[in-house]
Amino acid sequence: MESSDKRTIPLLGTAYFPPVEYFHLLAQYPSVYVEACESYQKQSYRNRCLIYASDGIQTLQIPVCHDNIKSAAVRDIRIDYSREWLHQHRIAIISAYRSAPFFEYYWDGIDAILQSRPEKLFDLDLALTRHIVSEMDLRCILTPTDSFVKDAGPLDFRSRIHPKAKEGPIFEPKPYYQIFSQKSGFIGNLSILDLLFHEGPQAADFLKG
Repeated sequence: MESSDKRTIPLLGTAYFPPVEYFHLLAQYPSVYVEACESYQKQSYRNRCLIYASDGIQTLQIPVCHDNIKSAAVRDIRIDYSREWLHQHRIAIISAYRSAPFFEYYWDGIDAILQSRPEKLFDLDLALTRHIVSEMDLRCILTPTDSFVKDAGPLDFRSRIHPKAKEGPIFEPKPYYQIFSQKSGFIGNLSILDLLFHEGPQAADFLKG
């Protein structure tokens, strides 16, 4: 990331099926940087997402190999496929969204990426995000960083988009139809899967605010 880009191009952390607020930025800017060189951040969206299940919010977390987690850059963190997380995540997503209006339209393409089983977490995250960007027809180019910058200026969202962010989400979509909303009410800023499967081609409109 060049110093001249600090005030013009957002910098985001990598994320697994990122939240709606993440995609709000992808809808606002023609290009973003995705942090590839930072140390791995635990309890972040790097390896987890939030979906709307029948009993409320459900967290899906990808297990990672811990052999080099303290010293490796996030781009080098390996996924632990010795655990049955992939099957569990697929079942959870299908169970939560199979009745959503646009689930069948989008699921096969997403599932194909999951089942390709990339070795690295960063590669899986980026492939899924780029795929959904394309499906939503967003005109945003995602570029991995090639060096670490501690202070990336006012458009540094690496820590601001976080499950435990102190400032709260940077964007909340207007309410849209959700399968379980009559039971538990509308829940905003979940994984982009929630918005995509419920609103389909109209999903991009909800990202504009």
